Amino acid sequence: MSVPVLEARDISKRFPGVVALEGVTLRVYPGEIHAVVGENGAGKSTLMKILSGVHQPNEGELLLDGRPVRFADPRQALAHGIGIIYQELSVVDTLSVGENIFLGRLPQRVGVPGVVDWHRLWRDAAQVLERVGAPVDPHQQVRELSVAQKQLVEIARVLSQDVRVLILDEPTSSLSLQETARLFEILRGLRAQGVAIIYISHRLEEVFAIADRVTVLRDGRVVGTQPIGEATREGLIRMMVGRDLSAYYGTVRSSPGPARLEVRQLSRAGVLRDVSLTVRAGEIVGLAGLVGAGRTELARCLFGVDPIDAGEIRVDGQRVTIRNPQDAVRHGIVLVPEDRKLQALVLILTVRENIALPVLPRLARFGFLSRRREEELAQGFVERLRIRTPSLEQRVLNLSGGNQQKVVLARALATNPKVLILDEPTRGIDVGAKAEVHALIAELAEAGMAILLISSELPEVLSMSHRVLVMSGGRLVAEFPREEASEERVLAAATGQARVA
Repeated sequence: MSVPVLEARDISKRFPGVVALEGVTLRVYPGEIHAVVGENGAGKSTLMKILSGVHQPNEGELLLDGRPVRFADPRQALAHGIGIIYQELSVVDTLSVGENIFLGRLPQRVGVPGVVDWHRLWRDAAQVLERVGAPVDPHQQVRELSVAQKQLVEIARVLSQDVRVLILDEPTSSLSLQETARLFEILRGLRAQGVAIIYISHRLEEVFAIADRVTVLRDGRVVGTQPIGEATREGLIRMMVGRDLSAYYGTVRSSPGPARLEVRQLSRAGVLRDVSLTVRAGEIVGLAGLVGAGRTELARCLFGVDPIDAGEIRVDGQRVTIRNPQDAVRHGIVLVPEDRKLQALVLILTVRENIALPVLPRLARFGFLSRRREEELAQGFVERLRIRTPSLEQRVLNLSGGNQQKVVLARALATNPKVLILDEPTRGIDVGAKAEVHALIAELAEAGMAILLISSELPEVLSMSHRVLVMSGGRLVAEFPREEASEERVLAAATGQARVA
């Protein structure tokens, strides 16, 4: 095999009280897609930040084309051809798409230093957007874009530079199936051009679809590296978590009871059209569809975040009026939103404070908040949901993604809901935490809760749901019982094609 274009050799990194990496070696060759997988906290992000110049290792060295190199910052790494796309968006909402793509290196007019060549900027931005298959106007303000479109702008920005090593951290977390397929086409094209790609994802199906080799990290150490042809899903999971996860997607044993949530001809101008559905007590109804189909918009309307123009909502047979989230919670409906950091958690507050936040009046005594009641409530959910935290006073921002998601679930369950709406409940969490969340969802259904499960991961929807509903263009276009649902049939309905038997 050729000389690695980039090699991390015996890398160790320590933070106060934490050994993030210990003796890690990773070799990436020209023209390969190398996946890196592991649970949250395994050291993946720390390793990528060392490769891209954000952090400096305590021990070990980096080699570029076999020669030692040290990056003082990401700009130096990029100058050497190493680019990274983070899961968390870093676009500037107040600038145009074109300005974001060429941020920090706006083209100058020839012979007129300091004056931007706007014609060239719009032309070059349009070319790179076409390359990534993004139907976006370079003149458009980024704040007007969807999350998926912003992600494509991020990808376009990095690909507009002459990268030799491209690092992608969960790049498809906000992309539709078509956008993911387009991204894979781009990555395969870059691989054919000799670009080395490091691909981080919790979605093992993506790893098997795109990677040439895969390296597993656990507890800051390399467990092993395998050609993808020799790897198995069960083997990778065992390496990642140190145990078998036979119930990766959980087992749903509950039997649906009477109708708990009924939605009749719900509409919102430009977003939803005549949506009708029923979720029964003890039932998990999966809601599938492509990005922009209206799934999240439906969840927001049911929870009172956005107003509806027509239609009605019933809980346990009684028509209810929901003008805001407080109304929804009072009627027994609660939403776990898709973006836990922006929409669900107060990151600077503690685990105790976050769990108690939606039910503070219930915890008050004689008009004063009871710290003891707060602690009892939070401790109960920490134990029940197996939230891994040093203490109730740990700030949520210091928890792993999986444990942050469990805190969001604890907050929702603290309101004692009848109807639980889950929007992308396992996005960005590792396989171990995902299995625990799936088991909890199944447990809640068995206890009689009505659950509407929205997910972009079709295996999750198909395995966890009693019924699968499909949305497209703001409408419900198909319904499948569990035994009749398949990826082919759901995708056919979601894309407007004829159903596939």
